[in-house]
Amino acid sequence: MVFFGSVSAFENFMLATNIGFPLVVTAVFMPSFIKELHKNGIVAKDFYKKDVPFVADRGGIAILLIAMLSLSLNSLFFRFTPTNYVAMIVIALFGLFGVLDDMINIGRVSKLLIMYYCSYPLIQYTGHTSLSIPEVGYIYLGIIYFQFVIPTYVLVASNLVNMHSGYNGLASGLSVIVLLSLIIKSALAHDVQNIISIAAITGATIGFYIYDRNPSKIFWGNVGSLTVGAAIGAIIVIQGFVISGFVMLIPHTVNFLLYVYWKIRKYPVAKFGRDRGDGILEVPNPLTLKWVLPYYYPMTEKQATYAMYALTSVFCLIGIFMPGRM
Repeated sequence: MVFFGSVSAFENFMLATNIGFPLVVTAVFMPSFIKELHKNGIVAKDFYKKDVPFVADRGGIAILLIAMLSLSLNSLFFRFTPTNYVAMIVIALFGLFGVLDDMINIGRVSKLLIMYYCSYPLIQYTGHTSLSIPEVGYIYLGIIYFQFVIPTYVLVASNLVNMHSGYNGLASGLSVIVLLSLIIKSALAHDVQNIISIAAITGATIGFYIYDRNPSKIFWGNVGSLTVGAAIGAIIVIQGFVISGFVMLIPHTVNFLLYVYWKIRKYPVAKFGRDRGDGILEVPNPLTLKWVLPYYYPMTEKQATYAMYALTSVFCLIGIFMPGRM
């Protein structure tokens, strides 16, 4: 096994390697995986296309498996901190729960309760338990951070990612933007040793996005959204980016609040809009974030998706340049 000193430039190289390897592997092998999913009838309808085609589904399992493979193989050349392995275990637990969620409906309460405790292994390996605020100093959260912030943040992030989806490449593209922003913020803070497993998830997600973008050749299913959402939550709590992470996820949070308003007002259930025949979207209401612009302005699915990318990018830039470890 080869060990290297803890030098910032080398750490960044290690980070880049663990993003690049799973990205390339995912991009190369995804076409074969898509064929196998179609062959086995694991498909879903793309409701935002005129002819409503069937697309390979539950492809997010590839993100998890390739990221785990990358971490394992790279451990031959790099020495990773225990936090990386614990983070991958937590992400895998969420991913496996996503596999189950894709297969059967176990109920919302049971789902939230089980997922809450899936993030408990991180408690012993999270080094940052305080907020560093310029002109104020450190605000120590202690046991509150361990017992409440960590499990709640990972649970909420995974579900926010799961809910803010629907268009081709929307959820995966937004997740790539958020993950890369959090990794950049970590690199600027010269603190990347504990996020290598998240880097592997990020690389695999970028590789997956190549095939998930419009027009999608594969969807990632609950297994993908919960895996990647857990990775977002994990890097936020590991690095202590509680406030800046919240800022980056404001569009996801607004989407959730619109859903809550929808439920409180008891409006009719509607999961999808449709292509009206000329590529322009028809959506039932403006009560989910991705439907707001298409409800008021004629837009294609691709235009509506790019608008969501732009919105999240603005909040991610704000989060990156927020001072202190917040």
